[in-house]
Amino acid sequence: MSIARLAAAFNCFLTHNILADRLRYMPIQTIEKFEVKFLQIINEKGEADGSLVSSFTDSDLKKFFETMILARTFNQRALSLQREGRIGTYASILGQEASQIGSALAFGGEDWLFPSFRESGVLIARGYPMWMLYRYWAGDERGMKAPPGVNIFPMSVPVGTHVPHATGAAWAMKLKGHKKAAGVYFGDGGSSKGDFHEGLNFAGVFKVPAVFLCQNNQWAISVPRKRQTAAGTIAQKAYAYGFEGVQVDGNDITAVYRATKDAVDKAKRGEGPTLIECFTYRLDDHTTSDDASRYRSKEEVEEWKGKEPLIRLRLYMEKKGVWTKDYEDAIAKKALESVDAEIKKAEGFTPPDPADIIRYTYAEPTPRQKRELKEFGWEK
Repeated sequence: MSIARLAAAFNCFLTHNILADRLRYMPIQTIEKFEVKFLQIINEKGEADGSLVSSFTDSDLKKFFETMILARTFNQRALSLQREGRIGTYASILGQEASQIGSALAFGGEDWLFPSFRESGVLIARGYPMWMLYRYWAGDERGMKAPPGVNIFPMSVPVGTHVPHATGAAWAMKLKGHKKAAGVYFGDGGSSKGDFHEGLNFAGVFKVPAVFLCQNNQWAISVPRKRQTAAGTIAQKAYAYGFEGVQVDGNDITAVYRATKDAVDKAKRGEGPTLIECFTYRLDDHTTSDDASRYRSKEEVEEWKGKEPLIRLRLYMEKKGVWTKDYEDAIAKKALESVDAEIKKAEGFTPPDPADIIRYTYAEPTPRQKRELKEFGWEK
């Protein structure tokens, strides 16, 4: 063996042993223990935790119930319109109304929300015009131009890409000293995206006033929750980034509201972000272009139908003497009339100008775009 090879081997030996000694005597870092809390106030039998449910008045319960009826009516009509070819591909919210409406109502009017593509219930709860939502699902992008006073960003179809946007908005709120919060919605599939981790990491470092709302509906199209992560919960991922994560019964609207309201209040006090995992279930197909029967069993779906949010709230309200069949029939009739009027308005709205495809790509038209507008006869 040459002297050079002997020297190289000796250096490797020394390096290995030096590293081994350093590792051997490296002090063990203390890892902070964490506990993921699970919040449920009303179970699927309509039984409630008296100490927690007492903060909700009869008026609160009626608002929850009536908004869910309205959102479900909107959803049923949207599915029918899609089958008739009057709107495009649509993402149903059936089964997830409590996660959407309970959380949306917990934010203040000054806060900003960042929805994904399945948050029709969130927008309806916040007073977004339903006719504009129908326009959007019909392919008219003007439907996502939120009216003044409705602080909601456009729906994000790309999975998870809007999480850093919400974090950035929350950071801006903090820098400007505003007492506001940003809320962002995504599914369990979104928690597997890099955008999710980047957004949460930044939020934790800078303690921004953000609330991350994961609607864990058990399926990211055909991929089950167990294939998304080996972690016991999605909520616990928050602790890796230095802030609290909680899991809530996503079919219990009172629990979702309570958890979100606490997180929003905490954010506005300057105590940093929260990750809320709403444990719920998607009762319909992923979208109208999907066939969920190909990857999940009827037994699973039937089991979750008994846990859906409207049933349990109805049971609880009936026990309290707040719900009657006549009351629900009147609410359902009013919701149907309202939704049908919104559909009529949406379909009677002036069609978009094809030139808008070119006009609004950039703040100012480029020379090429100006030529294209003239070639198509859209501008002189």
